[in-house]
Amino acid sequence: MKRVVLLGSTGSIGTSTLKVVEDLPDQLQLAGLAAGGNADLLAEQTRKHRPAVVSIHDPAKAAGLQAALGDGVKVRCGAEGLIELATLPEADIVLIAIVGTAGLAPALAAIRAGKDIAVASKEILVMAGETVMGEARKHGVKVLAVDSEHSAIFQCLDGKPPASVRNLWLTASGGPFRDAAKWPKESLAGIPLEQALKHPAGVMGRTITIDAATLFNKGLEMIEARWLFDIEMARVQVVVHPQSIVHSMVEFVDGSLIAQLSTPDMCLPIQYALCYPDRQRSDRVQTNFAKIGTLTFEEPDTDRFPALLLARRAGEVGGTLPAVFNAANEVAVEQFCQRQLSFTGITEKVRRVMDAHRMVEHPTLEQILEADQWAREEAAR
Repeated sequence: MKRVVLLGSTGSIGTSTLKVVEDLPDQLQLAGLAAGGNADLLAEQTRKHRPAVVSIHDPAKAAGLQAALGDGVKVRCGAEGLIELATLPEADIVLIAIVGTAGLAPALAAIRAGKDIAVASKEILVMAGETVMGEARKHGVKVLAVDSEHSAIFQCLDGKPPASVRNLWLTASGGPFRDAAKWPKESLAGIPLEQALKHPAGVMGRTITIDAATLFNKGLEMIEARWLFDIEMARVQVVVHPQSIVHSMVEFVDGSLIAQLSTPDMCLPIQYALCYPDRQRSDRVQTNFAKIGTLTFEEPDTDRFPALLLARRAGEVGGTLPAVFNAANEVAVEQFCQRQLSFTGITEKVRRVMDAHRMVEHPTLEQILEADQWAREEAAR
């Protein structure tokens, strides 16, 4: 039995994680849950899964949550609550699905407490990959990927050393504006918000959808891969694969390529991370290649989508620049969503903020957070 702490239980990754736990009651048990502001859903999840400790970000909601759950459950709140959950003595693994910088401190606390962590929050490794992976090595714990692309690479590597790898290949759907004939470069500046939110893969969160349209999401994943797998940026590549069946690939030095394929379903990489190194049975994912029919691949268009080039630069320079890349993009996306910035203005704003940044090498956590705040203020300015 593996005991799991889930930080971010009411979001899409969190709710998918609870499905996996329900599927495997003999293998997985919830030791703690944390949520942002959805106290009603957290209460419902707690009654169903009966963790010993839960936490809500908003302190004003903690008393009401405690009253609703009774004395059988400990209710915590704020940043301190996340740290307490991340370091629960009885926990074996901490899955971090908190959006933004709030997941950084509990991730490091869990590692220092000797817990394996499963990472679903891009910011943790984009902003502080050097620190997080260094601490994981120091304390002898695993950092397991929950993103489907990084889970795929992890499965394909199967313990092979970085020296055996020629390239890591992250696959990208290409987003709604992949077709250059339909969406030439000169048309992108005028794309309205409503059009950018129509992703071919279906409904996702607003920020994630815009990041998929600009390919910033794939840029963030490139930086994540660089740290997760101890591979320099020059060996992290992207290929456009509209069907999203090949989740990523590893090209080895002898020319062999190994890929992980399946019909898209986040329950699969979540289950793999929580149950690693074992594989448990699941009937959630059914892949029929005869029905899929065709798998296609294309070069990414970095002229129309220069976010990939900015990501490569951030990953190669390192230090505080990846944190700046991430923070400036978040501000720019929000400005686009508020109709204060054009679609192509997102990438241009990020480039200008990166150009203005004075990079700090081998930064502390405090310096990373300072760079994040500076980038947000500079992007807003």
